[in-house]
Amino acid sequence: MAKILEYKCPCCDGKIEFDSGLQQMKCPFCETTFDVSTLQDYDDILNQQTPQEEMQWDTDAGSEWGQDEAASMGVFACTSCGGELVTNATTAATSCPFCGNPVVLTGRLSGDLKPDYVIPFKLDKEAAKAALKAHISSKKLVPKLFRSDNHLDEIKGVYVPFWLFDADADANIEYRATRTRVWSDSKYNYTETSHFALLRAGTIGFDRVPVDGSSKMADELMESIEPFDFSQAVDFQTAYLSGYLADRYDVTAEDSVERANERVKRSTEEAFARTATGYATVTTKSSNIALSNGKAKYALYPVWLLQTSWEGQSYLFAMNGQTGKMVGDLPMDKGAYWRWWALWTAILGAAAFGVLFLLRAMELI
Repeated sequence: MAKILEYKCPCCDGKIEFDSGLQQMKCPFCETTFDVSTLQDYDDILNQQTPQEEMQWDTDAGSEWGQDEAASMGVFACTSCGGELVTNATTAATSCPFCGNPVVLTGRLSGDLKPDYVIPFKLDKEAAKAALKAHISSKKLVPKLFRSDNHLDEIKGVYVPFWLFDADADANIEYRATRTRVWSDSKYNYTETSHFALLRAGTIGFDRVPVDGSSKMADELMESIEPFDFSQAVDFQTAYLSGYLADRYDVTAEDSVERANERVKRSTEEAFARTATGYATVTTKSSNIALSNGKAKYALYPVWLLQTSWEGQSYLFAMNGQTGKMVGDLPMDKGAYWRWWALWTAILGAAAFGVLFLLRAMELI
């Protein structure tokens, strides 16, 4: 059975939650603050064990909290007001819809993997609202009415589960490259193209390549708000969840390995391609990348999710709760787009005419 864990102020018995600005727990009633470490005793109810199972990828991320099974969707009573909370199977932290008291559903984590790390929220709800406004204002092709009339339907801070993969990549990549030389004399224009075979080989180590472990979060959306600064990560404690939503992973580390492999291989190819400079064209002929020493850790990363509506359509935005990077889909003003396209067509056309005129002038010299 899931248990509700609430953080009460020892001074006034009010609810306390994590303050992203102070990076401490704070009571909004008596304004007493507490270091997160002082609330470590709350986590003593969770029995920690280290998994020992061997795998091709060492995905023994996290440690076991106990023997209770993770609860499925159910109804829980708030210990502050008695109201009932209805949650789904992966909700690990939420708030009471009646009294607003932040709660952590420890039973949803009990018997499952406890995160190794958490990056606490650095930016609060007001910062997320301001970032959304700035994001919309910076887009020149967004309809003017959307800027003023869109309605913010929902904003929530969510700790999203991520698997962090370490791996070494041994690569052998062959490229085909060309260099072009152009010159003229009184009669002819000449073009000389030289062809080269480029070989690149080496090893690259990758640390903490993130893959989100929630099926409810689009992988592309989560990757778009990267990077997260792992230097600010701390050892996980449930106190950091208070006042925010938190999801338990529903995509395992084993099921995330394929995507981790893809990200590591793609990053390896991009890194090697950056060494092939000084050529007019570079194309990959063959790529052989072998991965080794793979292992994973389990972490929670802070994300603000904002949903707006306009003219019957919903628009979802995600903001990195640590760095403030904002992404999301926006409507496009088609009239402004075509005006922009016509302007750049005219500019490029004028530039092409100028180059052509210069070449003709050179032939007359």
